Amino acid sequence: MSGLLRPGPEGELGNAVDGYLLWHARVTEAEQRAREFVRPMDWLTTSQQAEIERYYVTDALKRARKDLERIAARCLDLRAEYEHRYRTLRRRCVGLALAVCAAATATVTLLLLF
Repeated sequence: MSGLLRPGPEGELGNAVDGYLLWHARVTEAEQRAREFVRPMDWLTTSQQAEIERYYVTDALKRARKDLERIAARCLDLRAEYEHRYRTLRRRCVGLALAVCAAATATVTLLLLF
């Protein structure tokens, strides 16, 4: 997304819009599937069909919410894991760079003394 939709360091507005659009797509999909599920049941009255559709949509959205919450939790876990690995790698790189600089300084100093 463009920088205009993602103000701040974390892009809260862009994430909110993405979340809204994702959820709206899930609702639309659940409603469509409910209509398709009830369509062959022509012996039901209109109110019975509507009730079954509502129940189907409610159940589908509960399941979708649980799935999205599980995915979001996993994303947070992965982010924490990668941040920890990045900090470890950064410490190693800085330590190696300092060791190389110290060795180079010591070598140059010894060469200049002799």
